Amino acid sequence: MPAEGKTDMERIGLFSEMEYVTIGDKYASHYMRPFNEAASKNKQMLPGGTKMLSALQAGYFEPQFVRVFEGEAYSNPVQLRRRYRLVESKKNVGKAFLPSNGVKLPCGMGTYYGTIGGPYPFFSAQLRGKTAYAPPGKNLYTSPGKKGTGYGYPNLTIGKQYPHSSDVYESGKMNAKKAREDHLRLVKGGPFKLNLYPREYFDLNPYYDDKPLPPAKKPTPEKPVAHPFKPSSPAKKSGGMKAGTFDPYPSHSAEPYVVKYSKPITTNKEGRIFHPPPGSKSRPSTSIMALNVTRSLNVMNYKTTHLIY
Repeated sequence: MPAEGKTDMERIGLFSEMEYVTIGDKYASHYMRPFNEAASKNKQMLPGGTKMLSALQAGYFEPQFVRVFEGEAYSNPVQLRRRYRLVESKKNVGKAFLPSNGVKLPCGMGTYYGTIGGPYPFFSAQLRGKTAYAPPGKNLYTSPGKKGTGYGYPNLTIGKQYPHSSDVYESGKMNAKKAREDHLRLVKGGPFKLNLYPREYFDLNPYYDDKPLPPAKKPTPEKPVAHPFKPSSPAKKSGGMKAGTFDPYPSHSAEPYVVKYSKPITTNKEGRIFHPPPGSKSRPSTSIMALNVTRSLNVMNYKTTHLIY
């Protein structure tokens, strides 16, 4: 950027100069770099510190204790429960039920002490009498299974064997052909065609038209064109070809074209023409202007260079 005046980009008329990603930027090391660099600059917010919750008012956000309900009536919950019990006790018909004796506790496993009904005969350990064993009857006898895999062995199924019926090859095709012939025999005349059948957008002949041609138009009469005005030729200027002279170009004598050599052709002993060896060949070189531009404009000073128009 220049020290004084406008930049080159402002003189051109752009809104702002294009940003440069890496050229000319200062190197900033990532070692020991703060996580939040903006937190260490300018003034920071200083709170008053954390407050511990205590019995004092300093542990709360409000400067004074605020009630949940302001101006509500006082009520004693213990007194309300007592009144409710008195109202419910008035609904009792007699006195409270008191059992005659306390609950009896069993004295061990297998005893029925403490129960109301006593022992049950179903839970007794005494064995009951058994009847004599009667073996079951014999199973149902059937004929044994027939041997065979089913392919090539007849009479292996539960029912009767399926009878064989001959099937003509391509019977469906033959039946369809016969039905089509019967349909064509019953048809009278050709197929019904409409003139409204849709046609393709482009016909086979693009120049064919069903409408009659309009009458030929008469050609418009041509108007005679008057010759334009042409001024006289201006004065001719001499250009080395006798164009500005009064006399025409002078005629020259016809002479045959003969190549004239100023020096005799040099030949060797064998009679061949002597060709000198080629000299040094040139190579591409950078112009002086390009070298000066490269020296004056480089990576280090391309931002501060002023262009001269």
